[in-house]
Amino acid sequence: MPYLFDSNCFLRLAEKNGQQGQVVLRAIRKLRAANETIHYTPQIIAEFWNVCTRPSYARGGLDLTTERTERKVAVIEKYFSLLEDNVATFIEWRRLVRELGICGVKVHDAKLVASMTVHNVPNLVTLDDKDFQRFPSIKVVHPDSI
Repeated sequence: MPYLFDSNCFLRLAEKNGQQGQVVLRAIRKLRAANETIHYTPQIIAEFWNVCTRPSYARGGLDLTTERTERKVAVIEKYFSLLEDNVATFIEWRRLVRELGICGVKVHDAKLVASMTVHNVPNLVTLDDKDFQRFPSIKVVHPDSI
């Protein structure tokens, strides 16, 4: 079964000496050993870039240069599979936010779920599993449970 990895998982890998990064890396290794496909979306790359290049004094920023961030993004693009945005993902996102009454920052979570729905990816691996409980159409998986 295919999996979508949330940006927070890739961000933990980008941190130096992070314990959660090891948990994420183990999950990736297990899924790859089982020949599972791991996906990302354009939004995940945008979120990753945002946090990587944000100053360290600003909410969770990693203070990386754009050059270092580009190298990390290139690794994601090389080893994981892109779920492309299209009209169908936009239509599904609109349906989700309207029917579930989603507002504020949570609209980004709905965008990931819309991509998963359109591309038939049932599993979301995230460190923020509570953020996605409102979406019964997907299975939320914490990396330490893989």
